[in-house]
Amino acid sequence: CRSCWDLSSGINAEYGGVSVKVMLGAAREALENDDGRHFAEIISINHQFSKQPWSVSHISLDVPFDQIVFEHFQATDAILAGDFLTAYNHQSNVVQIFAKMFKVQKEDNWGLPLMNVIIKDLYLLARKADLVAVSNGEAVGTKIDACADVLMTVFRVCASDSRTSIEYSKRWGLMTIINLLFKCYFKTNKLHLCKPLIKAIDNNNKDIKDEYTIADRVTYNYFVGVKFMFDNEFKAAERCLTFAFENCLQSSMSNKRKILTYLIPVKISLGFMPKVTVLKKYDLCEFENVVTAVRNGNIKLLNQTIEEHAPFFIRAGIYLILEKLKVITLRNLFKKIYLITSSFQMDVTNFKLALNWQGLEDVDLDETECILANMINDGFIKGYLSEAHKKMVVSKVTAFPALTDFL
Repeated sequence: CRSCWDLSSGINAEYGGVSVKVMLGAAREALENDDGRHFAEIISINHQFSKQPWSVSHISLDVPFDQIVFEHFQATDAILAGDFLTAYNHQSNVVQIFAKMFKVQKEDNWGLPLMNVIIKDLYLLARKADLVAVSNGEAVGTKIDACADVLMTVFRVCASDSRTSIEYSKRWGLMTIINLLFKCYFKTNKLHLCKPLIKAIDNNNKDIKDEYTIADRVTYNYFVGVKFMFDNEFKAAERCLTFAFENCLQSSMSNKRKILTYLIPVKISLGFMPKVTVLKKYDLCEFENVVTAVRNGNIKLLNQTIEEHAPFFIRAGIYLILEKLKVITLRNLFKKIYLITSSFQMDVTNFKLALNWQGLEDVDLDETECILANMINDGFIKGYLSEAHKKMVVSKVTAFPALTDFL
């Protein structure tokens, strides 16, 4: 245990830190006890051992841990020097050396805590290195892509461990790796690469899939929910994002706000309008008029709101999703006409006038018919158009089905 490590006896006077002897002694003890958690803490870039430079030519640890620690020393020295490109390269070596070692270990997963730490450190350094690479003229995301490639080597090691008993399976590490890969792919806009990762979790042993840490499951459901939203699979998106929101720590207001940024347009797309109190609590007032516009069928207000808050919606990546709310807003507008007329046969002219009144002054009768035909075809309205009589005839049972019935 950590209390056995007498760190005070090995202070390096030159740097006011810990001596190499003490650091390696702590590492050796962790390895002898197959204590992956404590070894991971020791070689984390956030550990106190990483806050000082190291000048070491010989590391008295078993192979390949001597190489792992050596590369770690090189990475932390580079971090202290502000050279994040070099730090990333050495941390990449740490992960790749670990992956080779982990692959040959059978019926054993004691290294999972170590894996979790070194791959998270790799991603953090990749982000910093990418900023430096961009300033040097490289394309945005170059180091993030490289990081994803390295993470995939570890992913394959864990994903292929299907025959090991659940207790010792490396598949316990899949969700942590996948969440980091999601972050990489979302940053580089390669969301199509997420599909096999989702499949890997779906195919995982149920005894493992339901027992990942709640933190990992919240992160996973957040990314999968956003992916479903971009794919217009709103019911699946609503399920995942709701899980993420409800299980996110109450104290993590910024994370809950981020989740809601996507959950709100998904909910609206399914016909559920958030309360104003929720929007104000999480400082998402940009959606207030969106909700009002969609609920009241006010396409003019929706267009104005999207234009007014376009920078926010674009940064969040939901601008196009909000554009798609226009058809739901039109559906609600047309439903009002249906309720006012109290008739199952309505003149197309009534819908044209409503559109013109809402600011769509250039819409003529033919275009109105086209809009109605598309809405009937997509399931927003149950009915048909009578070209001869210029009327729309709707179902006497459910003229305007609930959005959840077909979306």
